Amino acid sequence: MGEQPVRVLACGDVEGKLNALFNRVQTIQKKTGQFDLLLCVGEFFGTSPEAEAEWQQYRSGAKKVPIHTYILGAASQETVKNFPGADGCELAENITYLGRRGVFTGVSGLQIAYVSGREASQEPAPSHCFTAKDLSALVESLTNNAKFRGVDVLLTSQWPRGVWLYGNNTDVNTKSCGSGSIANLADKLKPRYHFAALEGAHYERLPYRNHVVLQENAQHVSRFIALATVNNPAKKKYLYAFNIVPMKSMDPSELVKQPQDVTENPYRRSTKDKTDATKTSFTSTEDEEPVRQFFFDLGNNQGGGGGAPRGRGRRRHPDGDGPGREQHSKQPRRHPQPSGPCWFCLASPQVEKHLVISIGSHWYLALAKGGLTSHHLLVLPIGHHQSVVELSSEVVEEMEKFKCAVRSFYKSRGERCVVFERNYRSQHLQLQVVPVPLSRCTTDDIKEAFMVQAEEQQMELMEIPEHTDLKQIAPPGTPYFYVELDSGEKLFYRIRKQFPLQFGREVLASEAVLNIPTRADWKECKQSREEEEENCKLIRDQFQPFDFALDE
Repeated sequence: MGEQPVRVLACGDVEGKLNALFNRVQTIQKKTGQFDLLLCVGEFFGTSPEAEAEWQQYRSGAKKVPIHTYILGAASQETVKNFPGADGCELAENITYLGRRGVFTGVSGLQIAYVSGREASQEPAPSHCFTAKDLSALVESLTNNAKFRGVDVLLTSQWPRGVWLYGNNTDVNTKSCGSGSIANLADKLKPRYHFAALEGAHYERLPYRNHVVLQENAQHVSRFIALATVNNPAKKKYLYAFNIVPMKSMDPSELVKQPQDVTENPYRRSTKDKTDATKTSFTSTEDEEPVRQFFFDLGNNQGGGGGAPRGRGRRRHPDGDGPGREQHSKQPRRHPQPSGPCWFCLASPQVEKHLVISIGSHWYLALAKGGLTSHHLLVLPIGHHQSVVELSSEVVEEMEKFKCAVRSFYKSRGERCVVFERNYRSQHLQLQVVPVPLSRCTTDDIKEAFMVQAEEQQMELMEIPEHTDLKQIAPPGTPYFYVELDSGEKLFYRIRKQFPLQFGREVLASEAVLNIPTRADWKECKQSREEEEENCKLIRDQFQPFDFALDE
């Protein structure tokens, strides 16, 4: 559809610095053209005499506001005097107070939901606070419509509590930041953009999804953006510009497109019972059943990789195809738990268990979904680990055993083994293990392909000595990309800002290595579940002679 996007500016706490804000807006508009509206969240008015004097100039018309500006109400008792009441109204030419809470629909059809002030801690609520009733009324006014899919923009002064879960790190104090009611509101209203302030911080969270994958139809993603205070000395970002086509004018298939870096929804605490999001928490408790219940017997008779629960000590009958449910009485060791839904924790309902090939004590081997080749595998920790540098020596030891087993497996097939890890925009540690036929290229060719493509993208891959521990060059929390060649040579890149998420695949798919450029994107390589199960059974049988986990 050829709908014209609306050009919007969003701003954090202005705190009365009106000249600074509007001068900045004018500069931007001179450079990039006129914006349609400016949305201000947080505290708009200041309490100093200078702020008061600046406001009088705009209020009297002596100074002009260069853009339609929409503001939220007071977030403290000191600024309440600037607002005539709970209902919205024009405070000066081009400055509109939206009101205590409600929905504003622009001429373009852009739908903006808003809530002023902070969450009330007492009744009756002071006029700079909102109550549960305010939020219920707002939700009902929108969700009563059967066609409701979400709002385009949500404006709140307070942050939603827990928005940082499964997302990128924020530098605010998460113990005291945000409101649970606002989190609940954001979950129900599904805004495409949600702006907040009051914390003096700039935080652009990775987009999150509003549906449960494979259980609900795809919905649009939400982006949460917190903005800092106007003219703050640390120069943190306080203005955000974006273009948006109103939801009602968009093609539904365009609207639900999922960006590559999308994460789980931070407000959905329960996947087991979606009807009661408060029912379960993902923190591990002492009375939780041991992780053993999620382990699956991988005997040859279990074609799909499902099967009966088993303990750690899996042994098959001597002829190799028995049920293999003999168990050690020893209790399994507790594995670290994720803070929320994870596609790769073996204990997670999200994990696709039909892809599992072998399970050890700390690690499991799985077929890669949408693999580069039919034998592209993943080595994954059973518990929740973020990256190799965070692992204990015991866990590292078994990881090396799995890598060694896969190397031998590939070698028996006339292939060399390339292992890579991307600790960036990933929730759970994944070692990608890809076979390259010996006849296709040498290890040096593969190394050169990585070096050349990195250089083209202005990235400097460094070679690290074979026996150097990654921990020595990448402390926990450092984003990095790492490749290990079958010669034992290792290449490392410390990610600074952006990094192409498919870099490892793209290099291996390139003409210089596997020469299958169309398979660089995993989504182009998807198979049906039946094909995956068939392929997995085949590899499980082929890998059996190398599977050390069978003997443990």
